[in-house]
Amino acid sequence: MLIEQIRTDLITATKAKDTVTQRTLRSVIAAVQEAEVSGVEAATLDDDGVQAVVKAQVKRRIDAAEAFASGGAADREAAEREELVILEGYLPAALSADELESIVAAVFAEHGFESKADMGKAMKAVNAEVAGRADGRAVADMVKSRLA
Repeated sequence: MLIEQIRTDLITATKAKDTVTQRTLRSVIAAVQEAEVSGVEAATLDDDGVQAVVKAQVKRRIDAAEAFASGGAADREAAEREELVILEGYLPAALSADELESIVAAVFAEHGFESKADMGKAMKAVNAEVAGRADGRAVADMVKSRLA
């Protein structure tokens, strides 16, 4: 399981005295544990749930890095970007623009989406194929351009 891999990597980072990786992985483990106990009853997250937590952590690092960059805190921005690189190693490889375009084209050919009224259905179908390997905004932009 993915959380076990993260815990193993934390042990390795601790032995190697890699403080950036330690800090990053500890925050992920804490976020996963928090997600497991939130809600009506506690539940163990599967790999998809852990990936969702990692994606949320990635988004937080991106937002923080942008905020530090706009505030002139280059050192803090660099630290956030270091953590971002570590976190991205636990996510599936992102699709290239060409791969995303071919998936969108295949979904449109299969379902026959044509008008802007089909936007919701098209997004649902494309996102099912993409399965989190592409940025939601990029998917939406590509779907919109095909429906325009």
